[in-house]
Amino acid sequence: MVKVLISGCNGHMGRVVADICKARSDVEVVGGFDILGQGDGSFPIWSNPALCHAEAQVVIDFSSPAALESLLTFGQERKIPLVLATTGYSEEQLSAIDQAAQNIPIFRSGNLSLGINVLMELVKRCASLLGEDYDVEIVERHHNRKVDAPSGTALMLYEAAAQGLPYQPHPVYDRQSVRQRRDPHEIGISAVRGGNIVGDHEVIFAGRDEVVELKHSAMSREVFASGAVKAACFLAGVEKPGLYNMNDLVSAVL
Repeated sequence: MVKVLISGCNGHMGRVVADICKARSDVEVVGGFDILGQGDGSFPIWSNPALCHAEAQVVIDFSSPAALESLLTFGQERKIPLVLATTGYSEEQLSAIDQAAQNIPIFRSGNLSLGINVLMELVKRCASLLGEDYDVEIVERHHNRKVDAPSGTALMLYEAAAQGLPYQPHPVYDRQSVRQRRDPHEIGISAVRGGNIVGDHEVIFAGRDEVVELKHSAMSREVFASGAVKAACFLAGVEKPGLYNMNDLVSAVL
């Protein structure tokens, strides 16, 4: 039985994670973190990780970047691995995660969907095959409550394309401020926010007289929560400190 703490337990994703854990016989939620320190009573909730006294094997975080410092402190002091499913971290925070991963196992991914990670491999392959002759553009669409842009997944897809291309690309987020023709070595990244779109990501390879499009659409947030729980079960069995991601999880499952 894997004992889990949920950071951001009262948020939408936190509640979905709790429901998925409840439906599994091999996972138990022993507590959660929420700034208000209140919940429905199904498990104890603390307003700050430092107040937690529950025995747990792993923390799943679906909160916000603001919670990172306290989570890293908690994880390192208690020697509890962390699954960081939150996006929008600053460069300083990413460095803090890398440093903490020298002391405890940390699983971080901008997207916990298996399909997205397959898409990343396809993007890398397409970039390698199409090379210099195709312009690459990335379009991501999310609900109107998402605060960070572009999405962490869009940045992952950018990195996947960059790994396959024969040149080092550079991202372009805003074409309005500069009036000039497109640089052949740029990758445009566009963000759309509206309605209740769970998450759409499209990578476009536009060449002369033909266009190749690779797309992934998430139909519900359960796909991300389910991936986070799978990551938690994986990480609970990891003893070696380090930074882990979906590639490690997929390799362990397969």
